[in-house]
Amino acid sequence: MSTWYQENIRVQYKDTDQMGVVHHGNYVTWFEIGRTEWMRHKGMTYSQLENQRLLLPVMDVQLQYKLSAKYDDCVAVFTRVSKASPIRLEFEYEVRRIDEVAFAERGKTESLNPYGELLTKGSSTHMWVNSNWKPTKINKVAPEVYDIVKK
Repeated sequence: MSTWYQENIRVQYKDTDQMGVVHHGNYVTWFEIGRTEWMRHKGMTYSQLENQRLLLPVMDVQLQYKLSAKYDDCVAVFTRVSKASPIRLEFEYEVRRIDEVAFAERGKTESLNPYGELLTKGSSTHMWVNSNWKPTKINKVAPEVYDIVKK
């Protein structure tokens, strides 16, 4: 498994319900932010993949809620690749509440272990497809990409 990548987010009022608690659907969006920024940190963006006529649609998302995030909380979305094959890619996520100091000091970094209070954890599974939505083997069509996700 790869190292964890950390992306910090401050909970916005628009992401909460009347009780000031983050709506459950926002965690999937945060997973996507973590995944997108993990890829950018590794030197590739979704737009670069699309320019190579490669797509990475979501096949499955799993979430396990532990505690609620609330308005104005500082949270860190930790993301890493948990499984990689030439056809599929699985990411693992942990959303954790962190303090203001950690929020200010440690964003957009790699770490060995997530820290802070665990709020939600989960995973997403993706399949490499070409622009015609046909499964493709990433190690054949873009070996440099495969090398990045395999590390």
